[in-house]
Amino acid sequence: MLAVLSSLAVLFALPGARAHEVTPTIGDLSVGGGVVVLALRLNGEAFLAGIDLDGLEDTDASEGSDRYDQLRALAPSSLEESLRLFAGEWATRIEIRPKGGFGDPVRMAMAAVEAGPVGDVDLPRVTQLVLKGALPAGARSLTLTWAAGSGDLVLRQQGVDDPYTGYIRGGETSPPITLAGGDSLSWGQAFAAYVPVGFSHILPKGLDHILFVLGLFFLSARLRPLLWQISAFTLAHTVTLALGALGLVRIDPDIVEPLIAASIVFVAVENVFVRSLHRWRPVLVFGFGLLHGLGFAAVLRQFGLPDQQFVPALIGFNVGVELGQITVIAGAFVTVGLWFRNKPWYRGRIAIPASIVIALIGGYWFVERVFF
Repeated sequence: MLAVLSSLAVLFALPGARAHEVTPTIGDLSVGGGVVVLALRLNGEAFLAGIDLDGLEDTDASEGSDRYDQLRALAPSSLEESLRLFAGEWATRIEIRPKGGFGDPVRMAMAAVEAGPVGDVDLPRVTQLVLKGALPAGARSLTLTWAAGSGDLVLRQQGVDDPYTGYIRGGETSPPITLAGGDSLSWGQAFAAYVPVGFSHILPKGLDHILFVLGLFFLSARLRPLLWQISAFTLAHTVTLALGALGLVRIDPDIVEPLIAASIVFVAVENVFVRSLHRWRPVLVFGFGLLHGLGFAAVLRQFGLPDQQFVPALIGFNVGVELGQITVIAGAFVTVGLWFRNKPWYRGRIAIPASIVIALIGGYWFVERVFF
């Protein structure tokens, strides 16, 4: 049983669940007057620190984490100067190639850079970096190869009807993008593209959501109480996810994130004192689900939803979130529930100690998000 609790502590008691989280770069692609423009919104410090962002979830797990933390304290002017020196070579690794026999890739060069204020050094600041290059006359489409080691790119075509929107990983190449537009994803493609985005926000990136779902599991490993709780949670976060994505509801993350941590503490502590599902627990879980949905919506706003396929993309993201939650529950059930749930000592030796660990981690996150 100690092994189970140790695994929980090692996997989930990670400081700063969001302070060092790797977020995708947002790239807006436009063409006009024979010039291709790629405007990037990125975490400049991570690039300057030489961190390989491909497949990375948290900068603390990289060898360049110390350098990264130092760079986050730089004044905007100093960071911009460093990025100007860095972008000269790095821009050449982003290959924009006109299709149709035009030969060499477009030579991209830095046109502008703007670093945000230092602010809270525990949170990554946003840097705007603009690259430009001359496009050969007669080009009708192009492909973009995102530089290996640069993490994920959300690429959005601008200024045309039915624009292309895609999710490109480091080292990957986009499909041909028609400069006049018309390459927007089909409904099926949009749905399929956003399922893994939602799933990855649970596994491996959604540590707070994982802990909340595990808190629901440890009340009882039996199907009926678990189904009631998961259904209430799913319904609630679906509502606020949709409202948040539509821009109808938006609450400051500085308010939402501590409350999400508090919800983890609540369900875990209640597990210690309550032996079975009571009538008002699903109501509370529903309320907490509304908070978690706002957290999901904040993530989705980072990626953006294609205007023409808003509904299937939103549904795909939500399906991905649900698949992630089901995976967490299935993993917990196979690991402990299947073998031990009928043992007389299950609650005392597994459910209560695990809930205490979850409560302590949630409490730490609450304090960190409020005071640090």
